[in-house]
Amino acid sequence: MPRTYDRQQACPIARSLDIVGDRWTLLVLRDLRRGHSKFADLLVSLQGISPTVLSERLQSLEQDGLAARRFYSDHPPRAEYVLTPRGDSLAPVLKALYDWGTEHAPRPPRTTAAR
Repeated sequence: MPRTYDRQQACPIARSLDIVGDRWTLLVLRDLRRGHSKFADLLVSLQGISPTVLSERLQSLEQDGLAARRFYSDHPPRAEYVLTPRGDSLAPVLKALYDWGTEHAPRPPRTTAAR
């Protein structure tokens, strides 16, 4: 469901954020690119995401044509998720965010645990 206001529909950035602007969505895309394809693997790699939110994000990515669900077992039914060509086309965007974050949002220094 589009969230952009009518006046914003002419803006490609606003329309793009309607698709990938939810919290966790870009990180789900990142991890799918890294080869995490099973729901349980994504839950581990995306520390802090709830199963409900992950399920919602994967459904949205499927509906928007960025990811596809493939069943690899019938009994019990088990699925994995893969990026579609449309989802994979976001690779330069993810790389740009990675590069920007490396330069402008550096990791805080690690603190040593008190002994």
